[in-house]
Amino acid sequence: MTGSLPKFAVCLLIVFSLLSCAAPAGAQSLPKAGAAQGGESPSFRPRDPLTDSGFEHFYNLDYDHAIQDFERVLEKHPSDPFAVNHVLTAVLIRELYRMGAMNTGEYANDSFIGQAHRPADPKAKERIKELVQRAEKLEEAQLKANPKDLDVLYARGVTRAQFSVYTALVERAWFSALRNAVGARHDHEKVLEAEPGYTDAKLVVGTHNYVMGSLPWGVKVAVSLVGLSGSKEKGIQYLYEAAGSNGETSVDAKVVLMLFLRREHRYDDALKITRSLIPRYPQNGLFALEEGNLLRVSGKKDEAAGVYRQIWQAGREGRYPGMHYELAALSLGDLLRGEKDYAEAAGAYELVGTVAQPDRELLQKANLAAGEMYDVLQKRDLAVKKYQAVIATNSATPPAELARKHMKEAYRNE
Repeated sequence: MTGSLPKFAVCLLIVFSLLSCAAPAGAQSLPKAGAAQGGESPSFRPRDPLTDSGFEHFYNLDYDHAIQDFERVLEKHPSDPFAVNHVLTAVLIRELYRMGAMNTGEYANDSFIGQAHRPADPKAKERIKELVQRAEKLEEAQLKANPKDLDVLYARGVTRAQFSVYTALVERAWFSALRNAVGARHDHEKVLEAEPGYTDAKLVVGTHNYVMGSLPWGVKVAVSLVGLSGSKEKGIQYLYEAAGSNGETSVDAKVVLMLFLRREHRYDDALKITRSLIPRYPQNGLFALEEGNLLRVSGKKDEAAGVYRQIWQAGREGRYPGMHYELAALSLGDLLRGEKDYAEAAGAYELVGTVAQPDRELLQKANLAAGEMYDVLQKRDLAVKKYQAVIATNSATPPAELARKHMKEAYRNE
């Protein structure tokens, strides 16, 4: 049983960092399920125009300005745990994005395990822990004064969920992550027991239900011994209810649903959600990229290639300032490679290096892939140059290890 629990913790937690905007930071006070259409703007608290603008920046990947707005709200509402959680969310997600821990493709398989690719910033770690402690102090004091305050109970669950993400993806401390994740679920289940219409609480509970309903049988037996269970069907139902409400978790629930529906091969349903988010948050290129990914896995390769090319062009035009849009070129190269169009794939991979300041990890992957394509095309000199570029970028990474291997012996595995 003990060997299964760390893996279970990862499964339970990793989904909260999906794309750029998982894990909510507050709730509309007692929203009723289905009370509003999904096209309406979410309602946030504390009620302040800066809260709204902060989330507008947040979902458009402009984390710096989001944090600035949330900090100003916190200055005006220093005793509101929701205000603290907003800052916590933005600081945490910004750091996970910087670390490279936000690629949904890594969470779409059965393990749910993503690997952060860059170490966390010590200052960001300290800031996150400070915000968690501040939120918890406020929540415990207010719950002591009024144990029936559902908003504060909900806020405590959010803080615990955020800290579970931090301990899992940054500290890689699985048991601590598990403890906080279970605490978050229990808090939100208590909220729903007292007020079934508190739709925002269904994000955490729905996510946990789906994840545990997806676990292998042996792990399910292990976690059932500590009183935990779940249902995929109930999880998806809860997430749809959260997504369709006007609560603060509506966007986050849609993001989680995109992943889960992809895992269930319900690509058309996932596409509907993705396409509803793209025009709402036009600077969030990750939503557009997810459209391409869904088209690709559903077999619509030409449409997917068209989406990747559109993202690349939009990025060149400055429409995605908060995103490393070269990811679209890498994705296009992978698609063309899968179609055995090696020359065009190499050309797509080469695009990554034309960006002014490409992500170093993406550049390494692209140069390695381009080198492999040149080897397949029997252009050994070009292949070797690409492998040398991989090693020059960072000699201590898995791509660099493969590049050294390919320099000794040409790649021929296609």
